[in-house]
Amino acid sequence: MSLESVNPATGRRIRSYREHTAGEIGSRLARSCEAFRTWRGTTFAQRSRALRRVAAVLRQRAGGLARLATDEMGKPLCEAAAEVRKCTLACEYYARHARSLLAQEHPPGSPRTARVVFEPMGPILAVMPWNFPFWQVFRAAAPALMAGNTMLLKHASNVTGCARAIEAAFVEAGLPRGVFQSLVVRSGRMSALVADPRIRAVTLTGSTQAGRVVASEAGAAMKKGVFELGGSDPYLVLSDADIDRAAEVCAASRLLNAGQSCISAKRFIVVRPVARQFEEKLTEWIASARIGSPMDPETRVGPLARSDLRDELHLQVRASVRRGARLLTGGHKLPGPGYYYAPTVLSGVRKGMPAYGEELFGPVAAVIRVRDEEEAVTVANDSAFGLGAAVFTRSRRTAERVAARLEAGTVFMNDLVRSDPSLPFGGVKLSGYGRELGPQGIREFVNVKSLWMGGRR
Repeated sequence: MSLESVNPATGRRIRSYREHTAGEIGSRLARSCEAFRTWRGTTFAQRSRALRRVAAVLRQRAGGLARLATDEMGKPLCEAAAEVRKCTLACEYYARHARSLLAQEHPPGSPRTARVVFEPMGPILAVMPWNFPFWQVFRAAAPALMAGNTMLLKHASNVTGCARAIEAAFVEAGLPRGVFQSLVVRSGRMSALVADPRIRAVTLTGSTQAGRVVASEAGAAMKKGVFELGGSDPYLVLSDADIDRAAEVCAASRLLNAGQSCISAKRFIVVRPVARQFEEKLTEWIASARIGSPMDPETRVGPLARSDLRDELHLQVRASVRRGARLLTGGHKLPGPGYYYAPTVLSGVRKGMPAYGEELFGPVAAVIRVRDEEEAVTVANDSAFGLGAAVFTRSRRTAERVAARLEAGTVFMNDLVRSDPSLPFGGVKLSGYGRELGPQGIREFVNVKSLWMGGRR
């Protein structure tokens, strides 16, 4: 069996990759266990130097890596280049701070001779998606490896080239053989991997459906997991917001990666006094976005990653229109080669429409009008998801009051939601559990061990 990479801008096959056999997978698992026995014994200084070398390789190879991501999943080349640069920041953040983040502790009130230490767990299985083929991997790998674990990557089939390039970067940086490896396997073979006793924990970024399956399998095997799943992020535009700024930021978030991001703005919840003005400005930004070849530096919106994803998005848009939503722009597949979809704005979105309750993974903005701040918060929380959110208002006090009531893992004020290596990232409800990045991210996959030397308190 083979896995295929297809250029979504042209629909043409790039390359086929032979799937690993059961024997090859077993060999890689054994190699990961062997590497762990050595890697866990290295010092933070040694791991830090290794991860800094990885960052240096990424910088040196940035142009080629960006082109690879653009070829395989279609994001504009400038966005792909920025993604690779962000991976170097994650490597360097944990190279600099891992020692202090995992320093032993003496909890307040605990026995004088006791302490808490943080030790690596073993081989970690990372199941990663195609939409950020480098960043999703490195934001999991950098903390896990700095903590002393090893990692096996099962990447999305359509970005197998990116997966192999990531493994090559670790090899070129001189990390010991087996510390980071890529598995070329289909999703249907995941159950055996999750259940394998050599895998000590699982991290997955992907759809809620995929997360439910893998989380249940990890739970049955009594293995810890971190799951960053879908999102339908609400952006609340209040009556005192800077509408020009809000519309520009909202459009930028909605069109990033052609809307194929868990933390893209998806639902725009706008109070009625400013709703018409906001819709007009948002539509101007969305409709004027340049669509074209993702290799063109002037392109703002590239293709969707696969034809089936475009088909699903179009069905969601048409169903919402049939139920009363109004098309302000877009709403159709673009003719010609590739999987392009016209940037779209839907107005009059209400409960019961796909645009209200489902995740729209593409360049489609859903505008929901509400009476006031109170209803805005209610509608924002009326979702199965809880990944990110944003609030637009000129009042810091209002922003903080509203943010405190939003059911989300991350809330931004007057800006678009994004991740940063220094801050924890993750969601609530069907957006998953556990945290990546920041201090919490490196502590997800460690054994938190209490040591008590005995004697009196």
